[in-house]
Amino acid sequence: MGSIRVGRRSERRPRHDSNDGAFDRVDGDVSEHRLGARRDRGFSIVEVMMTITLVSIAVIPLMDATLTSIRASSVARESAEVETVLSNAADRVNRAPTLCDYKIYVEAAALSKGWPADRATATYQYYVPGASALASDPGTWASGACPGNARTPRLIQLVTISVTSASGNVTRTVKVVKSDV
Repeated sequence: MGSIRVGRRSERRPRHDSNDGAFDRVDGDVSEHRLGARRDRGFSIVEVMMTITLVSIAVIPLMDATLTSIRASSVARESAEVETVLSNAADRVNRAPTLCDYKIYVEAAALSKGWPADRATATYQYYVPGASALASDPGTWASGACPGNARTPRLIQLVTISVTSASGNVTRTVKVVKSDV
């Protein structure tokens, strides 16, 4: 007599139309042979090109944004260094005794940062009062550190300090009024 089976069971039997020894499922609707062929097929050149295109559409803007961020960070760092040297130079000029020339104090600020002395410069003007003390007769600013290169009593000087970064990309300027009045 025959045996009684409980539940559903799939049997494998050899395919007679193929030479590769693949098996078909008796009760399945997809053959293992076709499934295996689909897996081994790989990607077409169109699929690969579309994938590369889609990835590049996403990656290129991210790379551009990263490079822009790096450049902005570099300029911000240079600006901060220039502001530090500029502040240092202005402080040195403010604390210096009243002289005609403050170049040594300005250059010392650049040297303290490890930069060449010529990255920080100072230009000078001095105030020449008007003939009277009236607002209608204001004075003027004359070029030079001191009149006749000699310090005079009650001299008011305008020291313009300029600092340029080591790369030369960032320049900042500050004006300091120096007076013994």
